[in-house]
Amino acid sequence: MGFNELGLSPDLLEGISAMGIRTPTPIQQQAIPAALDGRDLIACAQTGTGKTAAFLLPIMDVVHSYRPKVEGSIRALVVVPTRELALQIDQQLQAIAYFTPITSIPVYGGSDAASFDQQKSALTGGTEVIIATPGKLLSHLNLGYVPVKGLEFLVLDEADRMMDMGFIDDIMRIISFLPEDRQTLLFSATMPPAIRELTKRILKDPVEITIALSKPAEGVDQQAFVVHEMQKAPVLEHLLRTTEASCIVLFAGRKSEVRNLARHLKRKGFDAEAMHSDLEQSEREEVLLRFRNRRLRILVATNVVSRGIDIDDIDMVINYDVPQDPEDYVHRVGRTARAARKGQAVTFINDKEMREFGRIEKLIGYAVRKVPLPAEFGPGPEYRPDAPKRRDGAGGARSGSRSGAAGRSGGGRSGGGRGRR
Repeated sequence: MGFNELGLSPDLLEGISAMGIRTPTPIQQQAIPAALDGRDLIACAQTGTGKTAAFLLPIMDVVHSYRPKVEGSIRALVVVPTRELALQIDQQLQAIAYFTPITSIPVYGGSDAASFDQQKSALTGGTEVIIATPGKLLSHLNLGYVPVKGLEFLVLDEADRMMDMGFIDDIMRIISFLPEDRQTLLFSATMPPAIRELTKRILKDPVEITIALSKPAEGVDQQAFVVHEMQKAPVLEHLLRTTEASCIVLFAGRKSEVRNLARHLKRKGFDAEAMHSDLEQSEREEVLLRFRNRRLRILVATNVVSRGIDIDDIDMVINYDVPQDPEDYVHRVGRTARAARKGQAVTFINDKEMREFGRIEKLIGYAVRKVPLPAEFGPGPEYRPDAPKRRDGAGGARSGSRSGAAGRSGGGRSGGGRGRR
């Protein structure tokens, strides 16, 4: 199937062709016709499956081909968990829309007064597609000037991540401002019960699409070090000194650990910077620009990078800790070996994280190779993924597991909107 078989306008097809995209992905083949037919949609698909174009293309086709229901109103609203993802989606929209007059703007926090005024001007001046983070969007909605009376589309992207980040109340507040006569498209990498409950509250008779979680690409050389917690930092330093990788993402589970690891590595002479939500927007953009241009070797980050940043040429991914959600492992590892390239993924497993890593191996369907520690670091613990979970007093099984040597050292549309095709 080609894009020309999906019923999209010629101007959009020209934009897709100019980007060098030839064949729709499975999520695009299923989601685009359903959305063009006016149906609400629940789509379970991970990053890298083409889901952004799966919701952008039908929205853009309608915006480009049909007159607005209300002149001057925002026609489509895409809500995302992070400013990086908002920028990424807006960039993709602008590329596809090159041969159309479609207007868009990303709306996100961390900006100065001038940026806020620019966002206000765009929101009130007839911009057709808004890509926004929940908090900043609510700031504008609460001031009463955002024209949403004629809104036709609401997209919730990375819905599970927004849940994890505590945005559910903000999302419901945003929805309270929107007309019920709209089409709602919800995209999520996972479908936990909380997301299922949300879909019942805000979608009407939705089409459901599930694209199976893909396994790590064959080009990824996956390895794991089984370590005592105190061995993590020195083994990490050894790995970074001996690898030839020049573009490395080092994942940690918490912002505090990201900051500690980045400080620790810089003290040890490594070219490393932290990437987390507490940075000012200008700081985040500068760090990402340096990393993309390979002027920064090591990006220390939380999961925001694994599912919100489009960087194709990463040589190595390092999991300083084991993700508690096995699917997060797939997302993290999926940052390397993209576009048929080769890459390496290394995970540190301490004695409290073995069961979690065992769950990851069950998900991907095979055992990840365990690499012996270099002799100078002494032996690590025996890998026992089925051993009973250890508990350390009142703190529970995982207490202390994140402290580490590095830390110590440093609406469905109803009525007339349906069935356009």
